[in-house]
Amino acid sequence: MGGLRQRPDAAQFVIDNSSFVIYHSAAMLGRGALKIEGARFLLTMDAGRRIIADGSIVVQDGRITQVGKAAELAAIPAARVIDARRMVVAPGFCNAHMHISYAHAVRGVFPDDLGPAYLPTVFALQGAMTAEEEYLTTLLGVTELLKYGTTCFLDPGSAKFLDAVLPAFEAAGCRVIVGAHTADRPNPLNLPTHSTAAAVKLMQQTIEQYDGALDGRVRAWAMPFSPAFSTPELLREAKALADAAQTGLTLHFSNSPAYVDECLAEFGRRPAQHLESLGALGGNTLLSHCIGLDLSEVEAMARTGTKAAIVPTAAVKAGFGMTQTGLLPEMLEAGIVAGIGTDAGNNSNLIETHRALYLIAVLYNDARRRAGVISPETALELATIRGAAALELDAEIGSIEPGKKADLVLYETDRPEWAALFNPVNSLVFNADGRSVHTVIVDGRIVVENHQPQFVDEAALIAQVQAAGENLLSRTGHHFPPRWPVL
Repeated sequence: MGGLRQRPDAAQFVIDNSSFVIYHSAAMLGRGALKIEGARFLLTMDAGRRIIADGSIVVQDGRITQVGKAAELAAIPAARVIDARRMVVAPGFCNAHMHISYAHAVRGVFPDDLGPAYLPTVFALQGAMTAEEEYLTTLLGVTELLKYGTTCFLDPGSAKFLDAVLPAFEAAGCRVIVGAHTADRPNPLNLPTHSTAAAVKLMQQTIEQYDGALDGRVRAWAMPFSPAFSTPELLREAKALADAAQTGLTLHFSNSPAYVDECLAEFGRRPAQHLESLGALGGNTLLSHCIGLDLSEVEAMARTGTKAAIVPTAAVKAGFGMTQTGLLPEMLEAGIVAGIGTDAGNNSNLIETHRALYLIAVLYNDARRRAGVISPETALELATIRGAAALELDAEIGSIEPGKKADLVLYETDRPEWAALFNPVNSLVFNADGRSVHTVIVDGRIVVENHQPQFVDEAALIAQVQAAGENLLSRTGHHFPPRWPVL
C-alpha cells in the first residue's frame, strides 16, 4: 500500500505488514499559551449564553483560562496569537451518533430505494473490511468532521479493529466515544451474534482497555446495538456495566410499527417502557434516532433522565417520517437532554454536524406549520452544550468558559454566506456551513488551520480510500452502478 506523503515530523504506522504515514504539525503538538484575539463575536454558550463582541480567549495547557473583551486581555502574553478579527468563534460541535469506521470507502454507492437490503449489505461489506481499510476510512471520516467544525463524536460501536483505528484518533487529535456494539439475538443485519455472557465480556473489555485513552480524549461506553437484537439480560447487564464503570450506555432506538407490536406482544409494554422496566433507562443512557415513540415513552425518558440523539440527516433521506411524528419538541419541553447526530457516510451520506443543525432548526417548523418550534438558539445548544451533556461531557466541553477544555472552531466571516453579519447565531445556524471553518482547536491544539487539516495529506488519503472502496466492492462482488449510463 502506498504511504501517505512523508514529512520530517511523520510517524510510521504499520498494520498487516502494510505501512502508511500519519504526521503531526508543530502547531498541533504545541502546548504553550495560545491566545485567540479580538474575535468579531465569541458565542460562549455559557450559562448566560453571552455573546462577546471583540472578544479574546486565553488557553494554557489545553484549557481555557480567560475569556473576555480584547481590551481587558490585551496585556496577557502568549506563545501563539491568532488574529480573530474576521472570525466568529464557537465551541466545537458534538456529534452524538456517527458511524465513523466503515462508510467512506463505499460512500454514496447505494440506491436510495434499496430498502430492507440496505443495512444487511452495509454490515456485510463492513465484515469484509481489513484493519488497514478501517483505519483509512476512519481517518478520512475524522478529517471531514474536524474540517467542518465537529471536535467530538460518538461512534456507536462500529469499529471492528479499535487497535487499528486508535492511531487515526491520535493523529487527528479528536475527542471520541467508542465501544463494541453487541447482539445476543439473531438479527437480519449481518451483525455478529454472541452469547449473552460473551457480549457482556466484550463490552467490559472494551471499556477497560479504551476508556480514558489518548490523554482522556477517548471514552468507552457499553453499546448493545439495539433493544430488538438484545435479550433483557443483556440490556440489564449493559446498564449495570455502564453504572459500575461510571460511563455511558447507548442504543439504536428506531421503533418501527412492527417492533412496537412485537414488544407489546412479548413484554406487554412499548419499547421505552420495556427498557424502563429492565432498569436500562437512566441519566447515563443515550437513545439514538428516537423515531416511532409516543408520548408515554417520552414521559418514561423524562422520568428516568434518559437522553436522546436525534439524527435528522438519516431520517429525512430514508423517509422515516421524523417531521410528521418526531417528538423532539415534546422531549425538550419535558426537559430531556438531547444532542444531534448524522449517522453514517453511506446512510445519510453526509456527516457534517452543521447541516444536521440546520435541519433541526427548520424541519419541525415546517412539520408543525409555525416558526420557532426549534429556535436557532436551541438548535445551536443541541450541537454544543446540550450535545456535550448528552455525551456526559458538559463539565469539560460544549461552552467557552474558564476551566473547560479548549475545543474551539473559528469561522471566517468575510465570505458571501456570512454577509451581512448582525446576529451571529442566526448567521451560523441558517446561513453558514462547514466551508467557512478556518481553524479548529481540540485540547488547545490546532488541528485545522486555514481550512487545511494539520495531521494528514488529505489528497493522498482520499485517493487511498477510493482505492480501498473499489477493492472492497470488487472482492465482495457487490455492484451498484448509477441509474444513468456512464460512458
